[in-house]
Amino acid sequence: MVKKLSLVTGGAGFIGSNLVDFLVSKNHKVIVLDNFSTGRRSNLKKHKRSDVKIINVDISTNKNLQKYFRNVKYVFHLAGLADIVPSVKDPVSYFNSNVLGTLNVLESSRKSNIKKFVYAASASCYGLPKKFPVCEEDKINPMYPYAFTKWQAEEMVMHWAKIYKLPAISFRFFNAYGPRSRTTGAYGAVFGVFLAQKLAKKPLTIVGNGKQTRDFIHVKDLVKGLLAGALSNKKFKIYNIGNGKEVT
Repeated sequence: MVKKLSLVTGGAGFIGSNLVDFLVSKNHKVIVLDNFSTGRRSNLKKHKRSDVKIINVDISTNKNLQKYFRNVKYVFHLAGLADIVPSVKDPVSYFNSNVLGTLNVLESSRKSNIKKFVYAASASCYGLPKKFPVCEEDKINPMYPYAFTKWQAEEMVMHWAKIYKLPAISFRFFNAYGPRSRTTGAYGAVFGVFLAQKLAKKPLTIVGNGKQTRDFIHVKDLVKGLLAGALSNKKFKIYNIGNGKEVT
């Protein structure tokens, strides 16, 4: 069987490396583009070089990316800066990474004969919704530069899909957890923060009354959704990808 060729930006990160694992298990060869600002090579160490090619590149500053897209059929664009508080302190970096980086990946994709472009958007675009679960038609209310840049990039993906007939879909991620979730940094997801505190035998930090809710999805379920979307005949569509249940 001829292996399909997929490209994953941010493929050395938490979600990206789990996606690479899943793609390889489904007989894909994978090209990983990552600048290793948060991703780790160790996340991909189990893979053979014949299955996974790792390229150290910054998609926000390198406009000559198309050479990496040769013969690629599926593009999964996960690279970008996350976390809310740092985006308030440094919005320019978030714009460069999340918006300009997406533009560069889109341009390379539309100039290549790809079958599907899958964008990793964020449920943070809904802000603080008043009803749950949120649906894709709910009001967009990005409250921080991180949320705004992820949504702005999503708008660009949908526009490129319309104008250039690029077969693209977007998934708005809710809170992912699972193997390789980040346990460093002051502003990581609650699962990673709690895990780091547990390992260090420190008390868990509860902010507020502890009754805030989140939608948590296991990373292995999330990446199954990404591949299902890539292989489907769906295009020019936006989907939430989460558990659909509130957890305090």
